[in-house]
Amino acid sequence: MQNRVLDLLEKFHIQPNDITLYELAFTHSSYNVDANTKHQDYERLEFMGDSVINFVVADLAFSLHKEMTQGELSKLRAAIVQSKSLAAKALNFNFNEYIRLGHSLPENTRLSKRILEDVFEAFVGAMYFDQGREYTYEFVKKLFVDDVKQFEMKQIKDYKSELQEEMQAEHREAVKYIVVEEHGPAHDKTFIVKVTYNDVTLGIGKGKSKKDAEQMAACDALRKKAG
Repeated sequence: MQNRVLDLLEKFHIQPNDITLYELAFTHSSYNVDANTKHQDYERLEFMGDSVINFVVADLAFSLHKEMTQGELSKLRAAIVQSKSLAAKALNFNFNEYIRLGHSLPENTRLSKRILEDVFEAFVGAMYFDQGREYTYEFVKKLFVDDVKQFEMKQIKDYKSELQEEMQAEHREAVKYIVVEEHGPAHDKTFIVKVTYNDVTLGIGKGKSKKDAEQMAACDALRKKAG
């Protein structure tokens, strides 16, 4: 495993300080069963990588789209940092070839959009701890700057309509949107909304209006369904 990961890092011109971070970035939690280990997988690194990617894309969006409101910037970030786009970037780098799975999972699991997304985020997380903040920022920036620069608001989908269509293809009842929290002064409120079906929470979203929060909740639900 180590030599293969070293070969991959060489393609990125990365001289690792701690190769084990990158090995973990490609290790699915199912591998713990075979190795008789606990938490020796990509999940913690994925958390960090997700935060870094969201920050860099938000920073780029803020700088490159001065015409956008806060709500529009949030929608831009959500549209770009979504499962299928991160999975696509992982496939471009052939990350699927490096994933360690437990024997309980079939080989085609490597092509799962959710797992590819997780591995991509974990790789960025490993880079953050191994190479530092500035290096990782520049790496992520190069990957996303064109996506952010060329983005147009008309690209944003109506996530509520898309979710409703998907759910009605499987069920007759409509989903429900429920405000679970709101805070801030009257002129600057933030809303937290969950979308449910038969009392099961499908997704949660946040926005400066109920409408934006509902769109983000539907986006979250679609992202989870895709995984």
